[in-house]
Amino acid sequence: MAEAAAAAATRVFLEVRRQLQSALLILGEPEEAGLPMDISVTPSSLQVKTSEGCTEIWLPAEVRLIPSSCRGLQYLPGDGLHLRLQTRTGVSTKLISVFNQNSQAQDCCTFYCQSCGEVIIKDRKLLRVLPLPSDNWGTLVGEWCCHPDPFANKPLHPQENDCFIGDSFFLVNLRSDLWQPRPELAPVVTHRLSSENHFKLKPKANTKVICKRCKVMLGETMSSETIKFYMTEIVIQPSERNFSIIPRSQFVQSIFAQCLVELSSARSTFRFSIQGHDGKVYILLWLLNSDSLVIESLGSSKNIKKFSLLEDISKADSSSALNAVKVLYQPCLKSKKQE
Repeated sequence: MAEAAAAAATRVFLEVRRQLQSALLILGEPEEAGLPMDISVTPSSLQVKTSEGCTEIWLPAEVRLIPSSCRGLQYLPGDGLHLRLQTRTGVSTKLISVFNQNSQAQDCCTFYCQSCGEVIIKDRKLLRVLPLPSDNWGTLVGEWCCHPDPFANKPLHPQENDCFIGDSFFLVNLRSDLWQPRPELAPVVTHRLSSENHFKLKPKANTKVICKRCKVMLGETMSSETIKFYMTEIVIQPSERNFSIIPRSQFVQSIFAQCLVELSSARSTFRFSIQGHDGKVYILLWLLNSDSLVIESLGSSKNIKKFSLLEDISKADSSSALNAVKVLYQPCLKSKKQE
């Protein structure tokens, strides 16, 4: 997708907006020894030459620049040189993830802990994979029904071969024959699943579901037969496929971006809040756009520390081309921005 010359010394960042057919090019601020700088723009590549080396980026096949459209040249101290161009890109705005996280009806699926790769549920046959209504659907029933809520006190629980998909979680049925009692160690009873499933349930007063190997919180129990798994903690794959560990921040970013795009598309809302398990709001988010393609050549290790967009990818390769969403965020710390 994107390649950089071995002697790359200048950080190059390109954000392509598919819908606007435009691109923002940022050339990282070079060292004094790196001046002057020779910049070449062709429809399919960018090249930056300095006395210290050469950085070259080849664009994906679906993206082409229009060199004659260069405009808006300006220098921002501490950031670098900014330049805007027109592009020719594909019209698709679908966010493509590197993870096949969308569950589909399969013969057999295996649930893995994303952090350590531990098998959580092995060879589970999913005959129905269904989307759940929004979390606030109950409050809207009164607007549609002229009689008492017919769905009151009737939670949606999956059957044995079901998987229900919420905004940020999976609901899975735990077959009762898998449960085996464990000796009582405290005033409350603790259970443990059989060898097929490698996670343990903490005391009943604490509904957290913890990975047995790495102790990461995977979800919570909703009833004696239903568990809610968080999408950011679980990977579901066909059983015949080999599992490979994906860098944590890369995985979370992909799942998080998918959730934002799907929610904004389904509900025509672009403002979100991130809450903890205690209901406390930690971050306010505003989705600005979801049609960006980000191409970055990080150059030297100093530039990586200063500018790296995706830390795990920068460790594996000096350049990257990824679909991305852009958000405006506001932390809510120490009672600030509570209103």
